[in-house]
Amino acid sequence: MFRKKPQLKEGERVFSVKKNGEYYDFIFGVITGVEGRRVGVNGVIVNPVGLKNKISQGKAGERSIEILKNPTPDNVVLALVYRVEHENFAEVLDLNKDKCDIIPPRVYAMLDGWIRESLPELVNNVLSLPDGSERDRAKQVLRQKMDSLIDKKLKRTLYSISRSLKILN
Repeated sequence: MFRKKPQLKEGERVFSVKKNGEYYDFIFGVITGVEGRRVGVNGVIVNPVGLKNKISQGKAGERSIEILKNPTPDNVVLALVYRVEHENFAEVLDLNKDKCDIIPPRVYAMLDGWIRESLPELVNNVLSLPDGSERDRAKQVLRQKMDSLIDKKLKRTLYSISRSLKILN
């Protein structure tokens, strides 16, 4: 009836954030070691620069600001439709000051796949181009990438987002 709270342990997939100016970058990775209140994480840190630019230009709403001020594993995929910068992350998080939430393997795989497959760049290309042959070509490249994805959850998420952004017509 009562389940034990999941423990941070080696091999668990986690989500964290790191302050970067006014907003947060987000981190997802795998725990490589635990020592007291310190956790080693190996993964990716993502700076959603495209969404930050939209906000600074006044072209984004309250939901976008909320995503950058309070990123969660559930809402960050909305930041990934714009240009992002990412790099490998291999650091120690201090649980006394850093957020570190366990995420399901499927969520981790979806976030990791989204970044590793360069999907933010492909979606952003379609969104940033005016109607015409270049945009049509960018849509074609995105569709080809979607069709080549093996991970079913990632593919379903990309199709869903593409439909909601009306880039799959």
